[in-house]
Amino acid sequence: MKRSEVNKIIKNAKAMFDKFCFHLPEWADWTPEDWAEKGHECDEIRENSLGWDITDFGSGDFEKVGLTLVTIRNGNVSKGGKTYCEKIMAVGVGQKTPAHFHWFKTEDIINRGGGTFCQQMWKADEKTEEKLDVPFTVKVDGVERTLQPGEVLRLRPGQSVTNEPYVYHEFWAEGEPCMVGEVSKVNDDAKDNRFYDPTGRFPAIEEDEKPFRLLCNEYPTVK
Repeated sequence: MKRSEVNKIIKNAKAMFDKFCFHLPEWADWTPEDWAEKGHECDEIRENSLGWDITDFGSGDFEKVGLTLVTIRNGNVSKGGKTYCEKIMAVGVGQKTPAHFHWFKTEDIINRGGGTFCQQMWKADEKTEEKLDVPFTVKVDGVERTLQPGEVLRLRPGQSVTNEPYVYHEFWAEGEPCMVGEVSKVNDDAKDNRFYDPTGRFPAIEEDEKPFRLLCNEYPTVK
């Protein structure tokens, strides 16, 4: 992805969050120059990958396959601390996050505003990790529902779904973009994402202009 594209994506997502009166931590607005002056007092942000996260999942076409996230709070599987995670996401109309599940993490995904949030779901075999052709149950705002394999669950603003381990889910927005929240156990992108088809996670950035904001994997190290 080009840096100019990443910069534009961040600005558009920030405008969406502002529209729905969702306020980010102040460090989400720190510039690269701000980060150059930060010391060990910001280690939790660096070590737990808090902040902006833009990915096209290796597709080369962010508008069709991609996601914008801000990890607001998170623990660390190797160092302990918080046992929970919170994210806010901007999901475009028809913009898919590919089918994946988590081995360990349980998460609530919440439509915080905008259009209809759509999530296609399958139960996975815990041994083969293949999609199972069987009905299964999920909880929507705590109410149990039975879904058919590959069924698309549609959530209106305010509704949420609980994604348990070994449940494949692929999602996108319909009608208009969605602001989507996530509340979960500690997030570990390095070891707890099982994509059905191989995908990339953190894109290589072509530096065609200066970064507007740093991504969560770009913070300068502190000696």
